[in-house]
Amino acid sequence: MSPVITTTDLNLYYGAFHALKGINVGFADRHITAVIGPSGCGKSTLLRTLNRMNDHLGARVTGEVLFRGENIYGPGSDLVSIRTRIGMVFQRPNPFPFTVYSNVAMGPRMHGVPASQIPGIVEESLIASDLWHGVKDKLHSSALDLSLGQQQLLCIARVVAMSPEVILFDEPCSALDPETTIHIEELMRRLSKEYGVIVVTHNMQQAARVSETTVFILSGQIVEVGPTRVVFTSPSDKRTEDYISGRYG
Repeated sequence: MSPVITTTDLNLYYGAFHALKGINVGFADRHITAVIGPSGCGKSTLLRTLNRMNDHLGARVTGEVLFRGENIYGPGSDLVSIRTRIGMVFQRPNPFPFTVYSNVAMGPRMHGVPASQIPGIVEESLIASDLWHGVKDKLHSSALDLSLGQQQLLCIARVVAMSPEVILFDEPCSALDPETTIHIEELMRRLSKEYGVIVVTHNMQQAARVSETTVFILSGQIVEVGPTRVVFTSPSDKRTEDYISGRYG
């Protein structure tokens, strides 16, 4: 499958610390890629590099991140456009302290979508995130009154409302109960029919269940990339086998 995002000799530094080292990998469109590895290995750093969320941390980046063939770190890159087209769902739900409706409507409004189109976008986005039936009678209630799982679904709806091309998930289920986790995994599968989906997870069972391709990172370097079934059953690198079998990490 042709990649929607490709990194070429990607390096990232926090001051003197070399966090990502020579990352060369492609992420396919309409496909789920899981990024796994032990705590502190660089997997979330890699994910945040794909839409420049590390910029505000003072990170220095070398190499390229090509999104549909254009280097997002190139001169003149439009950061707002990048983060609109490559949306992100974080580890803990982060709804705005407004109504459910306003949370989803805010992005399209700020980007100049006509007011007449906003109600339809809100409803479609909430349907796409499996939240509509749970909140259709609470649209003008505070988003902070929703359960934690509903808040995470709302954050997904907020991303979907911006019509992205790729959705990044940074351990989106780590704060959620098992039932909601399974729900969000099913949702990621459905979303991958329209968007490229890249998920960082510490949960290897989740990576095995939901992804089609797995990237294993260790100490800021890619150790192995391949079809998830192959990586989990017949890894080519002993370090991958050791991590998956629980011998370290």
